Amino acid sequence: MSQQTFETYEEFWPYYVAMHSRAATRWVHLTGTLTGLTLTAYGLARGRKRYLAALPLIGYGTAWPAHFLIEKNNPATFGHPLWSLRGDAQMIRTMLAGRDAELAETAAKWLAEHGEGRPG
Repeated sequence: MSQQTFETYEEFWPYYVAMHSRAATRWVHLTGTLTGLTLTAYGLARGRKRYLAALPLIGYGTAWPAHFLIEKNNPATFGHPLWSLRGDAQMIRTMLAGRDAELAETAAKWLAEHGEGRPG
């Protein structure tokens, strides 16, 4: 997939979700991010600042392989790091609210409109 350009986050969001079109990718992201957050919070509560590294190491360390192995695409983070961070938070909030099916619909719609088909 070629590098996409966007004027606003609102334009970026459907693309971001499309790069997470498979439920397994979304769930790997959620698991990695929440695990990283939990370890970071634990470390900070215990006064161990080195635990701050848990969030990016575990979060990205689980998410990026999911893109290569499950989605067969490159993480949106590579081209849009700040919007991707915001997108990850929005995607996880949506999933925790029990609305994962909405994400699947958004992904399918974006992929169909842009002639990309389902990755992999």
